[in-house]
Amino acid sequence: MLTEDNASSPEKSPLLVLGTGNRKKRLELEQLLAGLSLRLATLADFPNALEVDETGTTFGENAALKAGQQARHLKQWVLAEDSGLSVEALGGAPGVWSARYAGLPSNDERNNAKLMSELEGVPAQRRHAWYTCYVCLANPAGEVVAQSVGECHGRIVSERRGVSGFGYDPYFELLEYHLTFAELGLEVKGVLSHRARAIRMILPQLKACLGLGE
Repeated sequence: MLTEDNASSPEKSPLLVLGTGNRKKRLELEQLLAGLSLRLATLADFPNALEVDETGTTFGENAALKAGQQARHLKQWVLAEDSGLSVEALGGAPGVWSARYAGLPSNDERNNAKLMSELEGVPAQRRHAWYTCYVCLANPAGEVVAQSVGECHGRIVSERRGVSGFGYDPYFELLEYHLTFAELGLEVKGVLSHRARAIRMILPQLKACLGLGE
């Protein structure tokens, strides 16, 4: 467990709190930020972390809420993101409701089952979909000082394929690879995914804000 004292120790590398308690998302973000002189923590390391109400209507609004409110409360640098899946045939749904598509508590299996039900009978050529990830970096005062967005386009397949990843990954196929995110594995996903693209775009600003050299 991190405390405010050891979290802010000047003798150590800067601390960056990842605004998630999701273990699989943490692993993915840790891989994307590997090589930086940072100490990484997640909300699971802070018993007093907030439960931020995601009232935004866009990924950007929700990412800013999660980063700003959590940073101000914890008095730490916080990198938060909001991401989800949009399906053209469903008018962009589930969108910002991706994690809660089948209701709360959030459950990947129920979300995927609902997605399959909604797309029943929709032919492959009309199953275009894209993942969006919006990332925000907030300083300890709760001010959002950097942001970026990444997208990854593909289509939704009708049968589950692969065992890696999380969320809708077993059903999201990258057309040029003919593989789902769950079949590609973390290393390849760490290059091609919406989250990887968003993190790459925010890295120069993150380094500048946290005083990290090249």
